[in-house]
Amino acid sequence: MTSPAQPAEQPAQTGPASPGPLAGLRVLDLATIYAGPLIAQLLGDFGADVIKVEHPGRGDGLRGHGRQVDGIGLWWKIVARNKRTIAVNLSDRAGADLLLRLAATADVVIESFRPGTMERWGLGYDELSAANPALVMVRVSGFGQEGPYASRPGFGTLIEAMSGFAAVTGEPDGPPTLPPFGLADGVAGISGAMATMVALYHRDARGGRGQVVDLAVLDPLITVLGPQPTVYSLLGEIPARTGNRSTNNAPRNTYLTADGKWVAVSSSATSIAERIMAIIGHPELIDEPWFATGAGRAEHSDLIDSLVGDWIGARSRDEVLDTFEAAQAAVAAVYDVSTLVADPHIQARETLIEVPDADFGQLLMQNVLARLSASPGRIRFTGRPIGADTDAILIRELGLSESDVEGLRSRGVIR
Repeated sequence: MTSPAQPAEQPAQTGPASPGPLAGLRVLDLATIYAGPLIAQLLGDFGADVIKVEHPGRGDGLRGHGRQVDGIGLWWKIVARNKRTIAVNLSDRAGADLLLRLAATADVVIESFRPGTMERWGLGYDELSAANPALVMVRVSGFGQEGPYASRPGFGTLIEAMSGFAAVTGEPDGPPTLPPFGLADGVAGISGAMATMVALYHRDARGGRGQVVDLAVLDPLITVLGPQPTVYSLLGEIPARTGNRSTNNAPRNTYLTADGKWVAVSSSATSIAERIMAIIGHPELIDEPWFATGAGRAEHSDLIDSLVGDWIGARSRDEVLDTFEAAQAAVAAVYDVSTLVADPHIQARETLIEVPDADFGQLLMQNVLARLSASPGRIRFTGRPIGADTDAILIRELGLSESDVEGLRSRGVIR
């Protein structure tokens, strides 16, 4: 596949000028909001040619999600980076036919509609694979393509509640707590990128063919929650909310310093816990029989937290950090976004990076997720206006005439 021309209005780019390890891979991003589009973003960051397919009138809901400036969504600028955009009404037969033609040129199609929607439009896997047997179709939904909950709305909040995450998050005497960001969708997006690459590896390195990746947003979050189901099945234990404490070790909490700032302390290793006791002037606890295990220390969290909290509360954050780091004990300042942006380590690694943008000049955003020494990814351009590349894709790549395109536009099939 020949590489498409980059959008002329955003020629500047970050990172090395290599095309990326996924150059030549074409991805059609039909998904909306976050999990599915994040999969496409991650593939695009490493060089895939991602074509964002949106409804001509509504577009992706992410365009209007979260903070905006002059009506331009800032989250959109990040998740839609490295994506060309085409606006097609897939529920119209003419629009579905355009999608089938695009699918014949693609490697991956990502969708996040309610199960059965693509089939209703004549765009299920049977139709897509007939047009392109090598196609990998990634189907993102809250609860998967099958099962009693398949037709339920799959919003991340519902997933965070049902996965067990909310039940263990929050203070012991408080309500189950939901995250203030798209946790379930984010975990699913990163997991989905891995699953997509596994399917492509099967196809390209193992002589396989295309297939369906059925990604339920619920499943990856259950995975990262750890051994809860295994523990329950063997021991019948249901974990309770413990706030910032852990049932596996202590001290493990956040503590307020004398200058009104917060630090987090962790002691997963007993050697770290011993160093902390020495720092705060209570080495006698190290000799207690219960101190030798993380679970034993967790049972004495009230005592340990009181002693650690008193010591930290009498000192400034800088003194706490310097003392802990000198003793090689585990501590970190609790950052908000302003301190994150100013951190010298974040700046040195370019974890956040300024990216040229047609609307704002420069935009600060997260850099490519992982650093590859031989085949790095890069941010070529930020999220674009709806339908910005419709004409170029349909005319130059699918061979439609200008009159064909105008006819489809006049009927509302494209934008």
